[in-house]
This record gives sequence, C-alpha cells and structure tokens, in this order.
Amino acid sequence: MENLLAMILAGGQGTRLQPLTSERAKPAVHFAGKYRVIDFVLNNFVNSGFYKIKVLTQFKSDSLNRHVATAWGMNRYLDQYVDLVPAQMRTGGNWYTGTADAIYQNVNLIRDQRPDLVAVFGGDHIYKMNMVQMVQYHIQKAALATISAIPVPIDQATEFGVVEVDEDGRMIGFEEKPKRPKAMPGRPDWALASMGNYMFNSKFLVRELLSDSKLENSRHDFGRDILPAIYNHHPVYVYDFALNLIPGETEKSRGYWRDIGTLEAFYEANMECCAVSPTFNLYNSKWPLRTLNWNLPPAKFVFGTSDPQGRLGQAHDSIVCEGCIISGGQVARSILSPGCYIHSHSKIEDSILFPDVDVGRGARLNRVIVEKGIRIPPGFEVGFNPAKDAERFMVMENGIVVIPKDTLIE
Repeated sequence: MENLLAMILAGGQGTRLQPLTSERAKPAVHFAGKYRVIDFVLNNFVNSGFYKIKVLTQFKSDSLNRHVATAWGMNRYLDQYVDLVPAQMRTGGNWYTGTADAIYQNVNLIRDQRPDLVAVFGGDHIYKMNMVQMVQYHIQKAALATISAIPVPIDQATEFGVVEVDEDGRMIGFEEKPKRPKAMPGRPDWALASMGNYMFNSKFLVRELLSDSKLENSRHDFGRDILPAIYNHHPVYVYDFALNLIPGETEKSRGYWRDIGTLEAFYEANMECCAVSPTFNLYNSKWPLRTLNWNLPPAKFVFGTSDPQGRLGQAHDSIVCEGCIISGGQVARSILSPGCYIHSHSKIEDSILFPDVDVGRGARLNRVIVEKGIRIPPGFEVGFNPAKDAERFMVMENGIVVIPKDTLIE
C-alpha cells in the first residue's frame, strides 16, 4: 500500500445550505438520518485502506469537531489517525483564501509525515470511491498530479469546471463553467466535470504551493490557479470516476456523486436514500458506512390495527433510525434521525427530521426539513399552505419548508 496522506477540506461555510449551516459547518450537516456529510469521504479512505487523515476545519467547526473526535477514533499504535486541524493562521492571521492556501498553511503536516502521495479531497459530497483505483491510475500514468472527474451530459456541464483531456487521459485544458463545454474523447454528448478531488506527488505539491504563495494575483485555489498553471508543463492526468468499482455495488450505483451544496440538492439526495432500490445504498456490508455510535435503543413502533382509538404506528419507504418511537403515528417516504418521537394520529410525509424531533399528537408534516430538537405542537400543520408557512419558516422555490434550529412553535 502506498504511503499516502489524506487532507480533507472541511472548512466550508455552506452559505447555500442556510439555515442548516447557521450553527455548523457544511460537512457537519446531518444526512440520511444517523450520518454527517463528512462521514462519507472518511469512509472512502478507511474502506480503501488509507488511515492517515487530516481534517482541516475553519468556520463554525464545534459540531464537526465533536462528531469526528467521538466517531473516528483510530489506532495510533498502528499509525492510524483522523486528526482535526483547526485553521492555524500561519501566514499572518488570515483565514484560508482558497483550497490551495488551506493546504499551504498546513504544509508543515506534509513535511512532518513525509508521505509519497497527498490526496486533497473535499469533505462535503455524497459518494463512494475506492481510492486504491485512483492511486493505481496515478502511478500507472507516472503523473505528478491527478484530478478526479465525473462525466456529465454536455448540456449540464456549464454548471461545472470542465476538464479537457487527450486520448490518453492527460489534461490539456480547463474551463470554469464554460458556455461551450469541451466533449470527452469519443463521447461527444458528455463532458468531464472536476469533482474537486486531487492526488499529488508529495514533493511536487509542496513545491507548487510555495511557488503559488508568492504570486500576488493568485486566488490560491487548486482549480483556478494551481492546475491551470501546471498542466501544460507537467504530467497532469484525469481519473474518470465513472470507472470506479466498489465491492458489493451494482452497476446502477456506479458513478454516483452528489454535490449537496443547495437545500434542493440536499433534500433530493436524502430522498434518494429512501427509494426501494436506492442508487446510493446505505446497506452494502462490503463497504460499511461508519459513523457515531448513538448508543440508543432500537426503533419502536406501537399500536396496531386492533387499537380501540384507531391509532396505527407504521412507516413505509422510510429510514427510521435508532431511538425513534412511532407511537400511533404514520410515516411515509421520510427520514427520521435518531431519537425522534412521533405521537398518535400524526402524519409525516416526504420529510426529513433531524435528531430528537418531537411531533405532537395529530400534527401533519408534508415536505418539511425539521432541524434538531424541534418540538411540533399537537395538531400543528406545515407544508400545506405555502403562503402561511412563509410567514413563519423558510420556504424554497420548490415548496420545501425548512424549520430552523431553536425555532419555538406555538
């Protein structure tokens, strides 16, 4: 196994995910019930056999710090770790100005560890990736840098940074959100969109970071500055993420990658997990998805068809996490995070409940994202009257209602 150091960029503010990021960093947002967004990239490295991981944090990192410190304890005796690295401001008291600057301000970590390869990955996407295959591709091509990219329909590529490659996969061009994206070789209807994940030879990366740090007009960003400056002079290759194979996965799930940077994308990605045959499968035992052990009892469903009051505790096409009690209420196509309580005669549809949400007797929720710890009063209805909902909560263009943290509903 190659000597690889993973550096996870987990300092994003996630402004487009407000209000879910009002008190937490984007990688700390709850996803699919029991997980945090950061868990998926960490599982990718650990499942691939790479155990030296630095998580670079910055904005509103307390929730993220607590989660990683509690959920991701590793074996130091075997030189395994997931270390949290707060912004150290080594360049004069500045926050990170770009993705490359984040690594540059922590270049001491690379010098201390002396890895052969450095993987620079984002901490805010939902996907599964066998990192070994990207490493093998990087070595096979004798690359100094390798970018992970995903094929997208060419009419959708205008929303991404598009990478142009030759027949051998070498990078020969890059455009940020181009009006006329360049097609993939042999696939005129598809373009390669950068995923913002990079593999570097260690010494080469350090040298280029030092050079970039001296440029006054640089934004100190990998996609905008570092890669455009090097691909004409050095072997920079592009790894096609659609070729990545995960043990236990079906052909349907190959190439699944979601940027959940908006509330709409976040909602849709969660709902995909509830499908009968989800593209993103949480239940593949050959690629386990580790996270915090909540130490809660199993989910409980009470009251059946014989109840004299007509109460029926049931859920279908839903994810119901540990510690949840569905006491005579009904849940459909929804996600209940750990510790939720659904009281009698209440009805939850197409909704996402964060941990410890309490839904009162007879309440109705339809297409709602409910933040952690919210108490929904008995008989309360939300998601049925957009104009009325907008007076109290945030309503997205597609009608999804978001109830922010610490909201007092009367």
